[in-house]
Amino acid sequence: MKRTAIPVLTGLGDPESLRWHDGELWFSDMAHGTVHRWSPQDGQRTVVKVPGRAGGLGWLPDGRLLVVSMDEHRIYRLEPEGELAVHADLGAIAGGPANDMLVDAAGRAYVGNFGFDYHAFVRQHPNSQLYAPPGPPRTPIACFAPDGTLLGVSEPLLFPNGAVITADGTFVVAESLGLRLTAFDIDERGLLVRPRPWAQLVSPVLWRLVNHPGLPGRITRWVSALLDRPAIAKRSGSPIAPDGIALAADGRTIWVANALRGECVRVAEGGSILERIR
Repeated sequence: MKRTAIPVLTGLGDPESLRWHDGELWFSDMAHGTVHRWSPQDGQRTVVKVPGRAGGLGWLPDGRLLVVSMDEHRIYRLEPEGELAVHADLGAIAGGPANDMLVDAAGRAYVGNFGFDYHAFVRQHPNSQLYAPPGPPRTPIACFAPDGTLLGVSEPLLFPNGAVITADGTFVVAESLGLRLTAFDIDERGLLVRPRPWAQLVSPVLWRLVNHPGLPGRITRWVSALLDRPAIAKRSGSPIAPDGIALAADGRTIWVANALRGECVRVAEGGSILERIR
């Protein structure tokens, strides 16, 4: 069965960090710093405005909302009375804007960040250099306890973004600039350990060429620069830069929003593309 994308909301600035929670779709509008909820019955409602651009969302076990402030490098907690309280601070960790977040069933928050000043980088380099060596700096995922204290950080990653926990308890995160999904185990303290590839979202041949230090690499990166043009990129099936991700209904495969073109793909471990919605 072929699936077709159907718009349900319009007029938003930069909707991100979509979550289903208690039968409603929740999301952040990064452009306006707001958090929204939507259902077919009640439509769209604004929940809260967050200082410093709203990012990733999650919930504590008692139902309180956690939301990332991208520019303030903080996690805010929405209290029952409606006020925002600082839950955790990423200032000592984030090398760029704070980004997406996963909150697990125990209330631990896993938060990524850009790792660098994205806009300054693209002003000084072609977009293709985001994906080619030496590329921008790597940065870790921070893990916070349910009370907001820092538990530790992961190995550095290339722009950690959306994340899921699979049915077998594996933590999988999108490395947007690594063009891959990376898996971790979660140890007894809640820390992310034993990083390993889960799915490479660009062909191995192309990946080797892009990273080649000699003439083949320079030619491939020049062609990649051409693919920055939307008219060309729309006609290309590869690569996939994973942005937001969501666990599929089977608990094993993952839906991936492709930041390079308007599509979502369902990916199996190892990188096989099972479905594509454009």
